[in-house]
Amino acid sequence: MKKYIISSLAVLSATVFTSCNDMLDTDPRVTEMTQATFPGKPADVEALNAATYSIMNVMGGGDSDNQNPFFWWEVMSDNCFGSGGLQDNKVKSLHHLVEMSVDQYEEPFKLLYGGIQRANNTIETIDNVPWKENEKTRRNQLLGEAYFMRGLYNLWLTQLFGDVPLITSTTVTEEMEQEVSAEEVIYPQILSDMVSGMNLMSTEKSSGHANKFVAESFIARAYMFWAGFYKNVSELASGSAPAISLVEQEGCTAASLSQADVVNYLKDVVANGGYKLCEDFRSLWQYSNSLLWDEAQDGEGHAYAFIKDMKRENCFDMPGMGNGNTEEIFQIQFMNASSWDIGGAYNAQRMYSNYISVFWGLRNGASNQNGDRNLTYPFNQGWGQGTPSCNIWDDWTAAEKAGNYEDLRKKASLIDLDNELVGYTYEKDDCEESGYSVKKYAEVNLDACEANNDTWWSKCPGYNSSSLANKMQGDHFEDFYLMRYSDVLLMLTELTGDAQYMNQVQKRAGVPETAYSLKAVQDERRWEFAFEGIRFNDMRRWTGNNPTESSYAPKALQAQKGKQIVCLGQKGNKRTMEHMTCSWAERYIATNGFVAKPQKQINLMDGKLTQNPGWDASDPKTQYKVLY
Repeated sequence: MKKYIISSLAVLSATVFTSCNDMLDTDPRVTEMTQATFPGKPADVEALNAATYSIMNVMGGGDSDNQNPFFWWEVMSDNCFGSGGLQDNKVKSLHHLVEMSVDQYEEPFKLLYGGIQRANNTIETIDNVPWKENEKTRRNQLLGEAYFMRGLYNLWLTQLFGDVPLITSTTVTEEMEQEVSAEEVIYPQILSDMVSGMNLMSTEKSSGHANKFVAESFIARAYMFWAGFYKNVSELASGSAPAISLVEQEGCTAASLSQADVVNYLKDVVANGGYKLCEDFRSLWQYSNSLLWDEAQDGEGHAYAFIKDMKRENCFDMPGMGNGNTEEIFQIQFMNASSWDIGGAYNAQRMYSNYISVFWGLRNGASNQNGDRNLTYPFNQGWGQGTPSCNIWDDWTAAEKAGNYEDLRKKASLIDLDNELVGYTYEKDDCEESGYSVKKYAEVNLDACEANNDTWWSKCPGYNSSSLANKMQGDHFEDFYLMRYSDVLLMLTELTGDAQYMNQVQKRAGVPETAYSLKAVQDERRWEFAFEGIRFNDMRRWTGNNPTESSYAPKALQAQKGKQIVCLGQKGNKRTMEHMTCSWAERYIATNGFVAKPQKQINLMDGKLTQNPGWDASDPKTQYKVLY
């Protein structure tokens, strides 16, 4: 761990102190910034804090198939196929739960340890600052955020890689380098860090920063994954989940955390958080912006009929909607600051642009039509990776027919290419296309845009020009939601069996209100959070850690087999979805949903880090295979 994770990622942190990329080789007498002297004032701690959060931007921007676990978890679920073009092998390997190289999954491994290291730095040095008596609240808030972010990064790290070393100090001891049990050692620390954050942070909302309610919400998500996946409690409403022991540290003095505690924290968010569901589900997504709404009303040129019936005050860019809306609890924020000159080893150049929009953008026009708006209006071109599966559309449609209703969220989340985009054509090197595309984070265009590569953001007040001089890649500033209020409501129903919380989410979608059942909660979570990076880990916690072919995740994943796909631009050629090496059920059971630990890190750790089951590189079932 010392050899690579800590020393190398300290370089990533160097921008907090100096613009040099070789901070570790810099004479501290020149920079005069060491852990003994920095931070020296509250603003220094805020800079450290900002650096900790920026790890999320690097994961959310840049090469999503390299480092964005939220994109990965959708592609690995039954919500998506791999898709893209013939050359897009990384995304297809994710979808088939195989690898194309032994270090394919290294980037988030390094990034998350970098975030943990930054949080550790703040926790250890915060009292270098001579805090005045009237600054204690500020001090506690910053410390609470550091604890919370350390817990969050460890949560994502263990959900990806399972058992790993637990690093709780900037000085890594021999003992700390050892791989430890996520279930028995790391999750108690994760939840202790989040409890510390909850108790130290205030309830004040600050854009892009955590507060008490954020911590309470994520305590529930982390506890529910631990109880479901590791303790095999698939139905939490029974109240049978065990308590988890906590680690004593500042802000965390309780000996354990129970399911009842988690419920009380979520009820606090409901009662005191001030969050509420947006009236219209479409308000959450950039395609409902007022500029596009205006074009739908004026009777000239194109008109996007899907949002024409919305109230203008509910449009994405109206107060209380869109970015910073009333149900947004925690998110990754983006801004017009990406640059090809940012550099570094972590593909950080585009870190301030929401690259999910590029990956999920329509592939139509990639080679011959240049994103012709006449064929794709109001959506513009992207790379067409992680295309929605036939399964999510088919399952959703079956649920609608069974209940005799129409769920607004289906067409608000997916683009039905053949019926919604007149004249849409498939690219000649498309593969694994389903006939659907993601609408939630789709690139949005306007008739008012002067060029085909413009996005609607270029017409927003205050916009100057694309920071990347490439609007298709650089101009995407829609928040990526990490926690919405609807999640709090659905978690409460799942934990208590009280359907009143779920019914609020159903009512907003135009879905008949139902009594509690685990199946109802599972469906609601799938529909509500489609393409938001939540589905795969939900599937895993409803499966437990001893899966069989009839368990929730293997069964759902295997249902992709035999679905008709558009391949090489030809629709109706009877090509069907088939697994690359064996079956989705077999690969899930073999891996338990974990990705491979990077071999480079295993080698550097001299045997202290072991490869996850199901990832023997000598086994052809684990290796990428060309299908098309």
